[in-house]
Amino acid sequence: MTTRETRTTDRNPWNWLLLVPVVVPLLTFLFNADEPRLFGFPLFYWLQLAFIALGVATTTIVYRMTK
Repeated sequence: MTTRETRTTDRNPWNWLLLVPVVVPLLTFLFNADEPRLFGFPLFYWLQLAFIALGVATTTIVYRMTK
């Protein structure tokens, strides 16, 4: 009997999408302001939560496309 080994690689173009949640929070001009406010919170605070949502959404998309 011969057994074939299957190799898994991480060389999928969808993995490049994972750079988005890393690079976007590093763009300081996005959150270098006090206005607009959302429910009384300055831009910096609610934008941090938006970055978390971006990371979760991006990771979910990459997981489903590479599964």
